[in-house]
Amino acid sequence: MRLSELSERSGVGTATIKYYLREGLLHPGLRVNATRAEYDGSHLRRLRLVRALIQVGRLPVATAREVLSHVDDDTLGRTVRLGAALWALPQGPEADEQAPETAAARAAVEQLLEALGWATAQEIGALSPTYRSLVSSAATLIRLGYPCDVAYLTGQARLMHQVAVQDLDMMETYPTESEQVEAAVASAVLYEPLLMALRRMAQEEESARRYGL
Repeated sequence: MRLSELSERSGVGTATIKYYLREGLLHPGLRVNATRAEYDGSHLRRLRLVRALIQVGRLPVATAREVLSHVDDDTLGRTVRLGAALWALPQGPEADEQAPETAAARAAVEQLLEALGWATAQEIGALSPTYRSLVSSAATLIRLGYPCDVAYLTGQARLMHQVAVQDLDMMETYPTESEQVEAAVASAVLYEPLLMALRRMAQEEESARRYGL
């Protein structure tokens, strides 16, 4: 398709598409002549992902470019490729290493991973920004006096594992590894707000069931 058709089908203006091309967020089309290139379904798919990262996830262009560079790195195995792309997404604040709650939170997270048998997370440990974000969140709960023991964390983690299974089942419906990694990254940006809304709605329903309106 021509640029104008790509714009019409994607809902992204031609000027914005040209900007994404210049910034390396969208791979070049097939050059037909000096003034014309043709685009295909892969460009439509990538535009959806770019819009998810920038418009919904509100990522800066430089961060979106880094995420996409990992998505496109087919020299990596699928797990490492996906992990690198997810690590490049914005994370929560780092824990205060001087605070006593941080040591308690790290101990709770280590006990959690041991209880779950999540060996990969244990092996990677603090190299993972997700691990560090979990420690920081747990430290905040401990500091403010909210429940954050291993039993509570384990129950929450098992529910999240069920979500992860659904996520990867959905991801595997895509035909190529590149599309699968793209889908997983889009899922991290687009479905986390959905999960939060569902959690809050479920709390409302459970409250009404227990206590009435």
